Amino acid sequence: MKIFSYVVIALALITVIFNVTRINFSNPLQGESTVALIGIVASFCAIVIVVLYQLAKKVDENTK
Repeated sequence: MKIFSYVVIALALITVIFNVTRINFSNPLQGESTVALIGIVASFCAIVIVVLYQLAKKVDENTK
C-alpha cells in the first residue's frame, strides 16, 4: 500500500506540473486556464487525502 501511495502522489505532482504549463498567466480565469486551475486544486486534494491516509495508518500501527 505504501508503494501505491507514493505512485498516486507522484502522478498527482506530474498532473500539477502539466496543468501549471497550461495556465495563461495574463488571463488565468478564462478558457483553458480555468480547467488547469481546477486540475491543480484536484491534484492537491488527492495528495492531501493520500498523506492523511498514510498518517492514519501510522497512528493505527502505533496504537496497537
